[in-house]
Amino acid sequence: MYLLQVFVLQALWVSWCHATQHYPASWGHYDVCKSQVYAEDRLAWHYMACQPEATDMTKYLTVSLDPPNITCGDPPEMYCALENPYMCNNECDADTEELAHPPELMFDSEGRNPTTFWQSTSWKKYPKPLQVNITLSWNKTIELTDDIVLTFESGRPEQLVLEKSLDYGRTWQPYQFYASDCLDAFTMEPKAVHQLTPSTMLEIICTEAYSTGYVWKYDKTVRFEIKDRFALLAGPRLHNMASLYGQLDTTKNLRDFFTLTDLRIRLLRPATGATMVDENNLSRYFYAISDIKVQGRCKCNLHANSCVFDKGKLGCECEHNTTGPDCARCKRHYQGRAWSMGSYLPIPKGTANISLKRSTYYRNLGFSTAPKCITSGVWQASEISVILVSLTYSYMLCEYFELVFKFLVILLFLVF
Repeated sequence: MYLLQVFVLQALWVSWCHATQHYPASWGHYDVCKSQVYAEDRLAWHYMACQPEATDMTKYLTVSLDPPNITCGDPPEMYCALENPYMCNNECDADTEELAHPPELMFDSEGRNPTTFWQSTSWKKYPKPLQVNITLSWNKTIELTDDIVLTFESGRPEQLVLEKSLDYGRTWQPYQFYASDCLDAFTMEPKAVHQLTPSTMLEIICTEAYSTGYVWKYDKTVRFEIKDRFALLAGPRLHNMASLYGQLDTTKNLRDFFTLTDLRIRLLRPATGATMVDENNLSRYFYAISDIKVQGRCKCNLHANSCVFDKGKLGCECEHNTTGPDCARCKRHYQGRAWSMGSYLPIPKGTANISLKRSTYYRNLGFSTAPKCITSGVWQASEISVILVSLTYSYMLCEYFELVFKFLVILLFLVF
């Protein structure tokens, strides 16, 4: 009897915890910018924070290579397998469609047979380094929502750097270093993302997890783990997204970390498969990439739920009386208060922080003339802090009572 009561209480507690913390997946989408509601016996607009759905961002990029003549096939060249120097049946010829490997093949549909891929020239100028910069440009600010995944058709590089730009390629900063020996390549101690903590989640690390192993049939991917970093704030299954969204709202460095306009893949040293390079067969060493995945969304500052690709350019379809490619300024005649990005809080609909007409805003405040810019935003920093503390306390409380219930069950089994 007592055991049954304990189980019932535990079930009720778990249900409450889920109701207060684990919101349905749809709440995290913020896909509605406004809706009509009845207010004072008339229809009125209710505004909410909104953002476009995440999608495959490789459909909207342009790619450039440096040096520009690094792609194989001009002149035609034969390549050998890294693991078998006598198997030399891979020909690249830029003038023959079936044998050409242009950069566009890194972004075509996968699942084709044979696999399509971009390929570089071989390391024929050894010992001069074989280095390639692959730059992906969107001409638009985007936000990453999932892991960046590079799939190699060749062996994975022994040295690679992933970089990002926030200013359309004018300046660059590292995202992550990759090497078979981090100390030797970059004078950095090797580290994995799972070793990071919430306080160090923005740390730039060097990992050896994706550079060992060179057999072509296995270990083809190199990842930049976005979701593992999300999990440092949202939990291992991303079940506490309220915590992540709250931190994104209040920490600009965190938002900027997952934001970019350009991505650069710096291939610094190809797979060699051994400690020494075989100078008698340099056609074994090259780069080949079959697929690049970049999942994300247009950055619209929570003022748009759609982003259009028109005449080769991405642009947000702005709501909330905002305008610009990123909805980053007020529309004309709507500078009644200073522009502000939307807010994820309070969950689940957030705060729109819409731009208001000048005359309306000043009249409501009792001004006869326009004052200087007035900061907008319903949710002030103190209120956001209270929300975050409440969410954290709620989560800790659930964890604590979960342990208490488990202890009681074990105790009752021992007693009865």
